[in-house]
Amino acid sequence: MRILFDLNHPAHFHYCKNFIKKAQEVGHSVCITSRDRYPLLELLNQEKFEYINRGKGAKTFLSKILYLFVGNYRVLKVALEFKPDCFVAFNSSYAIHVGWLLRKPAYLFDDTDHAKLDHAVTFPFATKIFTPACYRREIGKKQIRFNSFLEIAYLHPNYFSPKKTVLDDLKISLGEKFVIFRFVSWQASHDVGHKGISLENKIKAVKEFTKYSRVVITSEEELPAELKQYQAIIEPYKMHDAIYYASLLIGESATMASEAAMLGTPSIFIDNDGRGYTDELEEKYGLVYNFTESIEDQLKAIKKGIEILHEDKNIYTERRNKLIGEKEDTTQFMLREILGK
Repeated sequence: MRILFDLNHPAHFHYCKNFIKKAQEVGHSVCITSRDRYPLLELLNQEKFEYINRGKGAKTFLSKILYLFVGNYRVLKVALEFKPDCFVAFNSSYAIHVGWLLRKPAYLFDDTDHAKLDHAVTFPFATKIFTPACYRREIGKKQIRFNSFLEIAYLHPNYFSPKKTVLDDLKISLGEKFVIFRFVSWQASHDVGHKGISLENKIKAVKEFTKYSRVVITSEEELPAELKQYQAIIEPYKMHDAIYYASLLIGESATMASEAAMLGTPSIFIDNDGRGYTDELEEKYGLVYNFTESIEDQLKAIKKGIEILHEDKNIYTERRNKLIGEKEDTTQFMLREILGK
């Protein structure tokens, strides 16, 4: 089988990397088209995956509409040469549109249940839409729910083993408490209207947490002078090792909140919309704590984070073990659904 993957976000690389390795091992051919976005290309290069760069994409609403045609054309051009039997994408439309145009199966994996604009331009063209069982929306006959999370595709113990050498990069001792802050750029189409954590509360939170632990910040946007000293200087492929050893992750990224949960690290997710999967990770497993972007909730989140730092992290390790025991290996689900194995 010949499979074309289009990747639009660093997480998309992680979702499919183990599938691609296993598919290639048994003789399937894979072609990757990728957006030029940090650190997506860096991750592809680190794993020595061959790919075709389809450009940087766009940031403003109008430029996103224009790039939709550009991205589709570039993926189509690759597909006409590669001649795939099917297309696969994650929360992204380009490969789905091209698959529909060429009358080939186009499989979409989606866990961002509130991204209505993205859905409007993608769902009608998908052959099948795979969503976690906790997905908030009922899509129709195309929807296939799976009892897992996308992050398990790469953070299941079958694939991930933490490397403590990351602590040397961070200049943190084994067993020393540290908190990872994650700030996002709010430039995705489903981020319209969001502001995230205020600068005042970012600074306030960092000052509060430094009383009890070390602080590490990873940010998509330039950090203000007051916070630059806390910025993490590590290779992107080491981030999951850092999350594993962290005492807490707090921020605006749903993906990283879920990644922390898969690794047994408690996380705080601040976002007005939330996600079906972060809801389940809080309500069923107690691994994620969800807060809105209101100033009141931001302050509550800081207070909750300090409470967590005074807890035994083994509590969260046990909760994570329960989660892994109850959820399917997402990579195996993908292999079965796409390759029939």
